Amino acid sequence: MKRSDINQIMSEADAFMRSFGFVLPPFAYWTPEEMKTRRGAIDAIVSGRLGWDITDYGQGRFDEMGLFLFTLRNGRLADLKQGGGMCYAEKLLISKHDQLSPMHRHYLKAEDIINRGGATLAIRLHGSAPDGSFDETAGGTVLCDGVARAFGPGEVLRFAPGESVTLMPGDWHAFWGEGGDVLIGEVSTVNDDETDNWFKDPIGRFAEIEEDVAPTHLLVSDYGRWLG
Repeated sequence: MKRSDINQIMSEADAFMRSFGFVLPPFAYWTPEEMKTRRGAIDAIVSGRLGWDITDYGQGRFDEMGLFLFTLRNGRLADLKQGGGMCYAEKLLISKHDQLSPMHRHYLKAEDIINRGGATLAIRLHGSAPDGSFDETAGGTVLCDGVARAFGPGEVLRFAPGESVTLMPGDWHAFWGEGGDVLIGEVSTVNDDETDNWFKDPIGRFAEIEEDVAPTHLLVSDYGRWLG
């Protein structure tokens, strides 16, 4: 993805979120230079990978397969392992009209996926094989706003604004905006996008960046190179 396109997506996403009354925290608007200056005080942001996350899954066709995310807060895996402390995470996502977030599951993370506003959120679901791999023939059961709902293999569940689904580790899912763009909330256990994503097809989690202009704001995937 070109950095100029990423900068534009950030601007458009910020306006879309604000249209539903969601305002990002102050650090979202810091320049790369401001983040460098504040580096000694923002280890929780850097280590927790809080911030902007825009991906085309390495496929180079963001409008067809991609996702906007902003990680608002993220706990510590050490706390999760010991069963106490900061064991939670929260994100805002934007899934554009017919923009696919491809089929994947998580090893550790349980998550509530919430339609916060906009069009319909469509989620295709599959169950897992006994070893956790994708099973074309497996269905399962999820909670939709606390109500148990069985799904068949490959069934698409649709969620209007205000509705949500709870996905457990092993629930394979792909999603997109149906009929328009969707603002999505994600509330989950600790998030680790570097190791806790298992895709059905061999694709990458993060975009490859072509630096045609300077970044307006850093992506979480920029932190290692820019901030150490």
